[in-house]
Amino acid sequence: MTDAKLDDAAIETTMLRLVAERGADKTVCPSEVARALGGPHPDGWGPLMQPVRRTAVRLAHAGRIAILRKGKPVDPDDFRGIYRLSLPAAGVTS
Repeated sequence: MTDAKLDDAAIETTMLRLVAERGADKTVCPSEVARALGGPHPDGWGPLMQPVRRTAVRLAHAGRIAILRKGKPVDPDDFRGIYRLSLPAAGVTS
């Protein structure tokens, strides 16, 4: 995938699918989204981590996912470190 729009669409679709499949009160690691798209080797999924983060922030603003840190929802515009993704209003990490 070389087209940026296609990449964003693929990331969004994959992220929403993985979060939905995991279900309520469960979370997804952002690297799971990147690995689903880029494969198991870090050279494939590593470069996708920033686009995954940007997509997560956008979807959190839209209320379609929640970004969690230490099991608690965070402000999508102000979080650092390790984070997880979940369905909105879920607050328990897996």
